[in-house]
Amino acid sequence: MSKTAIAIRHVHFEDLGTFDGVLRRNGYAVGYCEAGIDDVGGVDPLAPDLVILLGGPISAYEESLYPFLRHEIALLERRLGAARPTLGICLGAQLIARALGARVYPAPAKEIGWGELQMSEAGRAGPLRHLAGVPVLHWHGDTFDLPEGAELLASTEICPNQAFGLGRHVLACQFHPEISGHGFERWLVGHAVELAATAGVSPAALRRDTGRFAPQAALRGEACLSEWLGTLPP
Repeated sequence: MSKTAIAIRHVHFEDLGTFDGVLRRNGYAVGYCEAGIDDVGGVDPLAPDLVILLGGPISAYEESLYPFLRHEIALLERRLGAARPTLGICLGAQLIARALGARVYPAPAKEIGWGELQMSEAGRAGPLRHLAGVPVLHWHGDTFDLPEGAELLASTEICPNQAFGLGRHVLACQFHPEISGHGFERWLVGHAVELAATAGVSPAALRRDTGRFAPQAALRGEACLSEWLGTLPP
């Protein structure tokens, strides 16, 4: 029988990317729950074998503007409390941090573009090591404090808390390990207003760097996810 993976998606183009194929190859039936369209509150927090929270251009603390965030946080609180496997990417990582009681807040500067991670000892010893020395895509304006009991895995100069794990069941990455060059133009179009308002970041530069770095980063990201899935508790 297939295992089930539910991905909560906030904008259509920030999807599972290369992770979709990795999940399917590892025996998961993959489905999406569209935040703001589908009933997030109707998702059983404990039933899926894996829940994935994807990225999006809103903040984890904006539930007064985007009420569905309350349902996501409630889902996470129950799921994390039961130690059920959960993966967060970008906004998803920030939501996991918040559900664990940590503060989410504006970073000192927007971090948009490709750059390497600084791995902690724990990061170098686990699945995230596959991304060591490889530029990965960052696209966020917020960051978070490290949740109590979590293990720091990776940092950058702007955001010291880039990735963390909690036991064997949680992996949270503020950067985008799922990205590939395919479909990246949708990101540039979808985030056109933000890019126009962010000094020093241009669509042309992002397009060029994605062409250079995405192929290797995608392969490393797939290896990272595949190894992490293999460590999950039954």
